Amino acid sequence: MSPVSSFLWTYAVGVKVLLSQLLSRSFSLPAGNHENQGELSVSRIVKETGNEKVEFMYLELASMQSIQQFVQHFKAKNLLLHVLVNNAAVMLVPQRNTADGFEEHFGVNYLGHFMLTHLLLDTLKQSGSHDLNSRIVTVSSATHYIGELNLNDLQSRHNYSPHGAYAQSKLALVLFSYQLQQRLAAEGSHVTSNVVDPGVVNTDLYKHTSWLFKLCKWLTSWLLFKTSTQGASTVIYAAVSPDLEGAGGSYYVNGQKVKSADISYDEDLQRKLWAQSCNLVGNPERHQCAS
Repeated sequence: MSPVSSFLWTYAVGVKVLLSQLLSRSFSLPAGNHENQGELSVSRIVKETGNEKVEFMYLELASMQSIQQFVQHFKAKNLLLHVLVNNAAVMLVPQRNTADGFEEHFGVNYLGHFMLTHLLLDTLKQSGSHDLNSRIVTVSSATHYIGELNLNDLQSRHNYSPHGAYAQSKLALVLFSYQLQQRLAAEGSHVTSNVVDPGVVNTDLYKHTSWLFKLCKWLTSWLLFKTSTQGASTVIYAAVSPDLEGAGGSYYVNGQKVKSADISYDEDLQRKLWAQSCNLVGNPERHQCAS
């Protein structure tokens, strides 16, 4: 096995183990003790790949301060960054805010990833090359198809709906990913940005649904829901498949490129969301947030 093939195999197995574990639970507030679960993921990756160069770093996407601290700690290690997977999410939570005052779906699912991606862009660009681009893989959901982006009320302050807020955050991720790809391509960066829908996965993200839904899920999950490992497969495909080398700006489901919601291709809406997001998070890396 060549060094490149060995690296991709090790990475793919590692991502599969990590994403399988991440997809099997939700990210909730307050953060709780994620370090223990992170260390368990590291142990599984080391065991299944034999690669001991794996490390867990704490990150709470509901906190802009935590994101900044994470990036500082990561950059201090002087490591390359070839793949960034934006995967964290909360779903159908009651109306509440993050520590920074953002509506929780919008703050965790979208703004946290927006901020993290921007602060790591310089490292991603430095790590990518003509033959091996760095990759940004953003995990959205089929729910984005029914999402509506209200630029006048991104925080869902009026007429709050858990379903509407969740769908909006997932649509925002698609809009962001496409606009990011356009900007990266325009400047000739060796970085690509794609979106993935893992499908309906049997996770505890559904803990805020009704008791009737939970009962139906318990009865039918074996038939209608993917396992966390199955849900991670398309994410892994987007992260490491040679077929996607240099290709960005697409939406993938079950390993296939498909058409996302019509509104997600609205470039004017993409730019407006981008500008508002920069203002909300305080313009991370101002040159990247320029309109």
